[in-house]
Amino acid sequence: MRVLGIESSCDDTAAAVYDSSSGLLSSVVSSQVPVHSLYGGVVPELASREHIRSIVPIIERALADAGSGREDIDGVAVTAGPGLIGSLLVGLCFAKSLAYSWGKPLYGADHLEAHIFSIFLESEVEFPFLALLVSGGHTSLFRVSGWEEVSFLGGTLDDAAGEAVDKAAKLLGLGYPGGAAIDRIAQEGDPGRFAFPRAWLAPGSADFSFSGLKTSLRVFLSTPEGKGSRVEDIAASFQEAVVDVLVGKTLQAAKREGVLRVVLAGGVSANTRLRSRVGEDGNRDGIAVYLPSSSLCTDNAAMVALLGERRLSTGRASGPDLNAYAASRFSR
Repeated sequence: MRVLGIESSCDDTAAAVYDSSSGLLSSVVSSQVPVHSLYGGVVPELASREHIRSIVPIIERALADAGSGREDIDGVAVTAGPGLIGSLLVGLCFAKSLAYSWGKPLYGADHLEAHIFSIFLESEVEFPFLALLVSGGHTSLFRVSGWEEVSFLGGTLDDAAGEAVDKAAKLLGLGYPGGAAIDRIAQEGDPGRFAFPRAWLAPGSADFSFSGLKTSLRVFLSTPEGKGSRVEDIAASFQEAVVDVLVGKTLQAAKREGVLRVVLAGGVSANTRLRSRVGEDGNRDGIAVYLPSSSLCTDNAAMVALLGERRLSTGRASGPDLNAYAASRFSR
């Protein structure tokens, strides 16, 4: 089965073609960073408008790169949620129209579930495994026992890790996108220079909290020490506090669940410090860690096409009443 995937949940317009026999045939992503950098964050209305401008040429390019035409596509998969409703509706309405006019089945993919299974585009991971999904909007832990068995173990009680990092970058004047800026400048700093707090919460908890860490940075920057310290050291110390909690709580949860495999997913999983730490600490604890390529960490349509192929091949098509949604069944 060959599936066209479409993704427009936030500020990236993406399309991809996945074939059950040949694998990923194409993956095209159009970024809106230049549009939103003027505002220091994603402006929903502008994101929707950019999706409208980009979606047709992006899909045409994905089909051309895959050497596929209408007659070669067996189904269409599209992100239905969660995300920015306006952005989601652009991709969803186009996908529904395309599937109807082509006479192809449609599948509405959950963005979080697609991220969880994106690792299968590159690696075969034995079930069960623990998945840490960490992005600008979500920080959650899941036990994944099969393609139809995803159990929510815990998630953020306030800010997502990516949101906290983005806000930190803004406080430090590092520009947008904040996550990449923090990652880059932190490599020149001392991660142990400042002791920012770690919210471990109750013993055995799989939940996260980053709002206090963000507040501690704001308070620190208002002090004489904060004003006179190297930005590189502050960024590195803040990032280390985030990474400590993400890695520590993930490996603790893996041990509690008796699962010796961990998969990282989501935009923040592209962070170089997180990737190195989880690999090192996982190896120390005898836990195998699977890291998707950076291009598969951020929003993309390849993961949507893959999940769509798995669902459509078992007859799980969506009906014409499919609509966009803001809350996922895979989150708190």
